[in-house]
Amino acid sequence: MSRVPPPWPPVEVETAHRHPDAPPPGTKFGPHYAHCFGCGDEVEHGLHLQTEAGEGTAIHAQFTVTEAHQGAPGLAHGGLLACAFDEALGVTVGQQLRRPAVTGRLETDFLAPVPVGSTLHIVGTLDGIAGRKVYASAEGRLDAPDGPLALRARALFVIVDFRHFVEHGRAEDLRAVAENPSLLRQSRFDINP
Repeated sequence: MSRVPPPWPPVEVETAHRHPDAPPPGTKFGPHYAHCFGCGDEVEHGLHLQTEAGEGTAIHAQFTVTEAHQGAPGLAHGGLLACAFDEALGVTVGQQLRRPAVTGRLETDFLAPVPVGSTLHIVGTLDGIAGRKVYASAEGRLDAPDGPLALRARALFVIVDFRHFVEHGRAEDLRAVAENPSLLRQSRFDINP
């Protein structure tokens, strides 16, 4: 018996449109936070995910699987691959909508092994908005943007305001950012609505 995936998005949604101030296609994004495991440049064994704006509401991302990313010998750890999709889809929401959001749900379908040394190319897109809920999906291909399909992911993000991060962030990290704002490398959202 084969499983039929539920419809996506699972609720009626409005079409997601790029924010007028969203960066144009081809714009490369640096890390949003120096200590982010997904994109930060000060995390030695992080993913160092590289992202850029695509057409419409899409983003393009990639990272190379290193020995530090192994689960089974010679293969990427599934949790790290899910992390890559969480980061890529988070960039999609943040950069294209210019609103802060947090992951509410992430589903990842593992379709093929991802070997150490390979580069995963991810394309994420916004699928729709229902109130504060933003639905997004992505595909990951091996070693080229048109390479073999290895993963798919779907995610629900919830738009929050900045109080969320202040109220729930670790105090010493918030102090470090206040003392050294350059740790926040790139603003993904409009701070003053």
